Amino acid sequence: MSFLHETEVSCPYCGESLDVLLDPQDIDQQYIEDCQVCCRPINFLVSGDEENGLSVQVHGENEM
Repeated sequence: MSFLHETEVSCPYCGESLDVLLDPQDIDQQYIEDCQVCCRPINFLVSGDEENGLSVQVHGENEM
C-alpha cells in the first residue's frame, strides 16, 4: 500500500498556490489537471524514487 504525499505547486498561469496529492505509483508519469482557480490545464510530471522522495514539475500546455 502506498501513501499519498501532499505538496504545494504554483499554477503556471495565475500563480495561485495549489495543494496536490502525489501517489508514489505515479513516478515517471505525466498527467494534465485543471487549475482549481483559473481552470486552465496544467501539465504535471511526477519524478523521484524511494530514497529521495517525490517531486513534481508543472508546466503550462505550451511550455513543454
